[in-house]
Amino acid sequence: MCGIVGISAETNVAAEIYDALLMLQHRGQDAAGMVVCDENDKLNSRKSMGYVRDVFQQRHMDKLIGNIGIGHVRYPTAGGAGKEFAQPMYVNSPYGITLAHNGNLTNSKQLSNELFRAEMRHLNTDSDSEVLLNIFAHELAKQREIYPSAKHIFKAVTKTHIRCDGAYAVLALITGHGLLAFRDNNGIRPLSIGIRKGKTRDEYIIASEDSLFISQGFKKLRDIDPGEAVFIDKKGSLHSQQCSDSPQIRPCIFEYVYFSRPDSKIDEISVYKARMRMGSRLAANILKTKADHDIDVVIPIPDSSTTAAHQLAVELNVPYREGFVKNRYIGRTFIMPYQEERKKSVRRKLNILDLEFQGKNVLLVDDSIVRGTTSKKIIEMAREAGAKKVYFASAAPAIKYQNLYGIDMPATSELIASNRTDEEVAKEIDADWLIYQTLDDLINAVQEGNPSIKEFETSIFTGEYITPLGENYLEELENSRKDELKIQREKSKARG
Repeated sequence: MCGIVGISAETNVAAEIYDALLMLQHRGQDAAGMVVCDENDKLNSRKSMGYVRDVFQQRHMDKLIGNIGIGHVRYPTAGGAGKEFAQPMYVNSPYGITLAHNGNLTNSKQLSNELFRAEMRHLNTDSDSEVLLNIFAHELAKQREIYPSAKHIFKAVTKTHIRCDGAYAVLALITGHGLLAFRDNNGIRPLSIGIRKGKTRDEYIIASEDSLFISQGFKKLRDIDPGEAVFIDKKGSLHSQQCSDSPQIRPCIFEYVYFSRPDSKIDEISVYKARMRMGSRLAANILKTKADHDIDVVIPIPDSSTTAAHQLAVELNVPYREGFVKNRYIGRTFIMPYQEERKKSVRRKLNILDLEFQGKNVLLVDDSIVRGTTSKKIIEMAREAGAKKVYFASAAPAIKYQNLYGIDMPATSELIASNRTDEEVAKEIDADWLIYQTLDDLINAVQEGNPSIKEFETSIFTGEYITPLGENYLEELENSRKDELKIQREKSKARG
């Protein structure tokens, strides 16, 4: 999962892109980058490993001069970890194109072979973002226009849609021409556009989440449609076109469960309200299956579960308490690369308030259970704090399958629910009982915010993937995502 932002304005945009990336930091903590283009069509860039605040020092910001630019925060999915994988990525022909990408291509390997054998393009990494950049660049070069119009750019996007499978929300800075954004045919990854009045023209922002628009003085215009491309030319004029023959809105439902900020709207669905409805439905399920429950207190595991937990407590008529104090300078454990690192981080990340646990039957609420590592450690902490019984509720259904569309889920074999019943998972994490949200309830909770959306991308719960998959793709991905292999690759890289 990554975060992307682009701004086209009358004045320098680097400071605003920096502020926007800070607000997208939750979407990626591995690396950050920014490219801006000045009035002489010179690109100024900075990217590196680390948090936004560490990558961009004042000396870097002073050199980032330009009134159009794009930024990216990364957490690795396809490709490895390292400075060479930081985005935006650049290719010099045609025109000089810089690209930032959120998502994952499922036919990246096939496309990489095509680029080398048929189109003689060299790729420097195994990142699918570099593949996507070169596919688009090649299709735009085929237009053979020195001064491409929006029509030529949209034609290149159309060809890119035909060739690329998977999930992609894309921002591309075409040097000397403008800012391009496009979204895959299913709209799996989010992308929104905002507008504000400049002195002589409208100014635009395009980003993964709209929650950052207000702080930058922008008003949301709309979500970019699946398959659609939006181009803001050098003069600030906006052009848009549907570039897919068969667009269908099927957003990733995990955006609402975990990734997105609660103050965002994704495809016109309030993340905050969706999480409230998740809490209501989870409470109804508890009252149905555990009518004689003896829960004394509901405690969320911060932060993405707090909204659902609070509503659940209201519906159960049980006190809601915040029993954990979160260290906000520790990264999200879900996106930490190795199991040992995740284990160590739980106690560094959460301090426990003993008085909320002592002598009580506690219901802990989390947004989801992935490996079970964090859940088990937190239940252990609750028992050490004096809880009599510890129950556990997940606002999402059991995660049983790996994600192909931009979330670096573990290998299926490392998912705690992949080969266990609910009762076995409860035993594994040492909960007195465990309850999951049902998939129907999750879909209904999210869909209520926008009934026009008929289908969501839910493959991590069902194993049903909505895009074509290459031969042996799932098996190769399974192997590449095992913690054991990741550690071996890092050791090999360290040895040089």
